[in-house]
Amino acid sequence: MNPIRRRLAFTLVELLVVIAICAILMGLLLPAVQKVREAAACAKCQNNLKQIALGLHNYHGQSGRFPPGHRGVRNPDRMPYTGWPLDLLPYLEQSAMHSTALDAFRRDPNPFHNPPHTGLATVVSMYACPSDSRVSRPQIAEKSKYSIAFTSYLGVSGKDYSTKDGILFQNSQTSLADVSDGTSNTLLLGERPPSADFQFGWWYAGIGQRRTGSADMILGVNEHNLQPIVSGSTCGPGAYSFRDSRFNDPCGMFHFWSPHPGGANFALADGSVRYIGYGAASFLPALASRAGGESTVVP
Repeated sequence: MNPIRRRLAFTLVELLVVIAICAILMGLLLPAVQKVREAAACAKCQNNLKQIALGLHNYHGQSGRFPPGHRGVRNPDRMPYTGWPLDLLPYLEQSAMHSTALDAFRRDPNPFHNPPHTGLATVVSMYACPSDSRVSRPQIAEKSKYSIAFTSYLGVSGKDYSTKDGILFQNSQTSLADVSDGTSNTLLLGERPPSADFQFGWWYAGIGQRRTGSADMILGVNEHNLQPIVSGSTCGPGAYSFRDSRFNDPCGMFHFWSPHPGGANFALADGSVRYIGYGAASFLPALASRAGGESTVVP
């Protein structure tokens, strides 16, 4: 009698079927995993903004006003091109870094000399959105060739760089008493990733467009392109409204947007954080002004 043979392996057809089933399952699983990761990154981003907004309120509680959105070259504080991100460090458990920066300015008034201005290339995790891997480490700015650390969050200066009708603009000294439109209806900060060439979005010493701070640490919701515009320029003069963009888009630096799908996170003057969709772009100019008399509420 022949012994019964046991089959100890898959046939080729069975193996192909198993591989196909695994591929289908992976195809179904990966988008779900990516959605979970993005949801977690967005939540972390919202928490960053919440902590920053809380820090701004604590600063206001001690000083009676918010810090300047951006300091011009002739600001009496003698810390040119710094602004709210530097002033807020002690309220984000970064007192040592703040002291180092103050000492650096006493030693050398040029904020682009590193050393002593080590903050120029020091990443502050609270200012970095986890959905943008570029900001987790310093990057080389394309034109200036400096090693730079960035902020994913910019102060809302108002409609544009010139109106100064928001809360955080160049040389601002705004207090909550100035926000007559209501703190729950007025934007304080919003998301905008660094520019594609890493020349804008600097947290430590951002000159901004035409030395206004615009597009570095502050931005208007209908901002203009103040860069030289010549024949063949990719980006026109604007104004640029709230809309979607991508990391390699050179025109994305002129408007608020985020790597999250469908919109961006904003902190309001009352310290709350809201996710606003791109469909609400037409409402942002009213929400950006602190005392425009508008009755617009956050969508």
